[in-house]
Amino acid sequence: MQKRILIVDDEPSIRDMVAFAVRRSGWEPIHAADAQAAELAIAEKIPDLILLDWMLPGLSGLEYARRLRRDQLTREIPIIMLTAKGEEADRVGGLEAGVDDYVVKPFSTRELMARIKAVFRRSRGETVEGTVELGGLRMDTVAHRVFAGERPVPIGPTEYRLLLFFMTHPERVYTRSQLLDHVWGGTVYVEERTVDVHIRRLRKTLEPFGKDAMVQTVRGVGYRFSVKT
Repeated sequence: MQKRILIVDDEPSIRDMVAFAVRRSGWEPIHAADAQAAELAIAEKIPDLILLDWMLPGLSGLEYARRLRRDQLTREIPIIMLTAKGEEADRVGGLEAGVDDYVVKPFSTRELMARIKAVFRRSRGETVEGTVELGGLRMDTVAHRVFAGERPVPIGPTEYRLLLFFMTHPERVYTRSQLLDHVWGGTVYVEERTVDVHIRRLRKTLEPFGKDAMVQTVRGVGYRFSVKT
């Protein structure tokens, strides 16, 4: 089935340029000039990925990304942020808002298509089928859901993949580089700092259920998932 990519940018020239490249890659582009138009497009049909401009009129792309991640209907849609903001603090801010990747303007469509393909590879990189249980957490990998006891755990797509890897490889320390290889697929487009951001997001996700302490920092080495305190 052809994948649908929602392009949210207030500049028609950028939307047209990206849409042309999207079609050439075999995907279906959907246009939206702002968050309101994006909401209407999503209501019509859920896209497989969202390309989201940071600087949108009205509701900013950053705030809209946060809204998408809070909504059960859209929290698992991969998001790539298109931004003119290249400073590290801005990139980290986008990652903490829940975006899966970012591309700094001006960008080449070739680079953007490569990043889209990398995100798609990561999102379908699931190899475990069935149920994974550890320390009171349960992952239903068929339904793509997480439970703490019987309580559902709202979780974003990257945190889901990170938790799945941890729960299937417990009690072992992994460096940031190793986590990038295993969880992000070794793509050259993701920085090691990204791991720290998503570790924080995973802990924040698990904290209301009392499970955040299982994601442990091993100083000077990396991270470990353990039921032992």
